[in-house]
Amino acid sequence: MSWWKNPKRSKFGKWLDSKGVTQIDFADESSVSRRTIWRACNEKNYIPSTSVLKKIMKTVRTIDKNKQTNDFFDL
Repeated sequence: MSWWKNPKRSKFGKWLDSKGVTQIDFADESSVSRRTIWRACNEKNYIPSTSVLKKIMKTVRTIDKNKQTNDFFDL
């Protein structure tokens, strides 16, 4: 099964897929490691550290200004 059709993707991973953004591009743009972005996209219970979360959300808001942390992560 292709990664973009993985039914076990997290809300964040599904959102990236819907926007046509690759994990690699997002990782490079956000200055967050590829491994961390992989975890955010594929581990439904993953909660990033505060500093990583800030970087992720800053980059998310360059794509969609209305997105909130709770749209992706259960904090």
